[in-house]
This record gives sequence, C-alpha cells and structure tokens, in this order.
Amino acid sequence: MQTPDTAAATPAPLDFDRSLEDVGNIVEFGHVNCRVPNQQLAMVFYVMGMGLTRDPYLATGVDLAWINVGSSQFHLPVGAAQVLRGVTGLVMGDLDALVERLQQVAPRLADTAFAFSRDGAQVDVRCPWGNRIRVHAPDPARFGRMALGMPYVEIDVAPGTAARIVHFYRDILAAPATVGQDGCGMYAQVSAGLSTRMLFRETAAALPAYDGHHIQIAVADFSGVHARLLQRGLVSEESNQSQYRFRDITDLQTGEVLATLEHEVRSMRHPMYARELVNREPSITNRHFAAGHEAARLRLTPP
Repeated sequence: MQTPDTAAATPAPLDFDRSLEDVGNIVEFGHVNCRVPNQQLAMVFYVMGMGLTRDPYLATGVDLAWINVGSSQFHLPVGAAQVLRGVTGLVMGDLDALVERLQQVAPRLADTAFAFSRDGAQVDVRCPWGNRIRVHAPDPARFGRMALGMPYVEIDVAPGTAARIVHFYRDILAAPATVGQDGCGMYAQVSAGLSTRMLFRETAAALPAYDGHHIQIAVADFSGVHARLLQRGLVSEESNQSQYRFRDITDLQTGEVLATLEHEVRSMRHPMYARELVNREPSITNRHFAAGHEAARLRLTPP
C-alpha cells in the first residue's frame, strides 16, 4: 500500500540523455535542387544506376523530375547544370547491388563526369555533371534506424566560418547547432529535422561561384524565422503564404556573408509538408518479381 511519502517520492533518475530527442525548429529536410541539362541522362543515373524512384504523382513531364530518397528528394529541373558545393549523403541497404547497377550504366554515361568508387561500407559517386553523392550502408550508431534516406548534406565553406554559421542557425532558425572537428577539419553541424543534418565544412580549397542550386526545409516557427530574416534584409523571395526563401548565411555581428545557399523555407501548413513519398525496391524487376515486396524498406527493424 502506498503511503503519502512514497506516492510523492521523486522517481529515481535514469541514465537517459534527453537532449538527444530534441528536434529544434527545422522539422523537415525536403529536397536538394540542382538543374540538369539532359533529363534522360538524369534518369539513367538516378533511377537506373542509383536505384532511386521517380515520383509518380508530381513533376512527371520532361522539364522537371523529382527523385525520391526515403522521405527526401532530389529535384532536377532541366537547364544549365548546377553543382552543389559539397556532398549529399545517402543511406541505402545494399551497396553490392548499387555498385552492380552503377557498373551497368557506366557505358551509357561515358564522356560525362560520372564516376564511382567503393571503400567498405561507403560508395562515393559523381553524377554526370559532377554532383558528389556519398552512399553509406545503414548504421544505427550514425543514422539511427534509417535504411533508405538522406541523412546529411555537407556544404563546403571558407576557413574561419563554422562557429559563426552555428550562431546564425541558432539565432535565426532556432535550430540546434554545434561546432565540431575531425580529421578533415572544422565544421558546423545543424539539426534539420528528425533524420537529417546540415554540415558546413571548412576547406582551404577555392570555392566555385554559387550557381543557384538550393535546398528546402520546413520550420515550425515560420513567422518568427521570417521576421528575423526580414529584419536583416535577408529574405530573397516572398513565394506565397506558406513559403519564402533566403540565400545568404551571415555573421550576425558584422553582416559579412559567410556562405550562400538558397533555402526554400516552408511552413508546417504547406500542402506538401510531410508528404508521403513512394520508394521502390530496385531489386524487384519483372524477371525477379515478388508480390508485396515492391516497396523499399525505409527503417531498420529495432533490435
């Protein structure tokens, strides 16, 4: 029988790091958008080679394709090639099958920038126009239960900018952000939803001119972020009621532009927020068909 003393007792503390469950204000990482000059070559690379899925419902014409990767996408409008100044990280379940597919499409992508190499549980790939993609095997220690998805986008930035980029995302986007250092140098890490993070890695290499590629995120405090950007003159496009854009990541003390990367910012009331995406299992073909197994598995089974 409980006594008043035992009923009011404080539960014993458990060894949980509750901060690991924090999401922050950026609640979704939606897509990476880079123009491609040739949509047929893009389909050879992204669908036949990478084994990803073209969205069957939206952007199904010949001038724009959306490529699903778990709960994120690549957007590929036709135009002069754009190259992300960095690396897009993916998680895929079968790297042996990925390498086999890439080998099969290699002749179709001759005389382009296409290339790939494998190092254990990682495959580094270049698209026909030079975009870098790093594909990892599922790893609960690094990527949680993700079996297919886009766990990070890594952007190259100038030396001495990582700490100030952290302040920008903390103060303007209200996103958890930290400075880190590894064998490759300093970087800023920004939480960008449940499963994705943005990394801004310092490099001494010369950075190419910004060519207009962009990323898309959704935020919970939509008006607050807008007000803080507007106060600093950073809103670059007032798209519609549920969306705006900004390009420059700045030093909050001096106004110096630290990096340029257009952000398409959506609200949680945007009609496509948290839209469920179709993802196929690329090993299922008409010759190796298994009814009920056409869809890719996005999450690992808990241990």
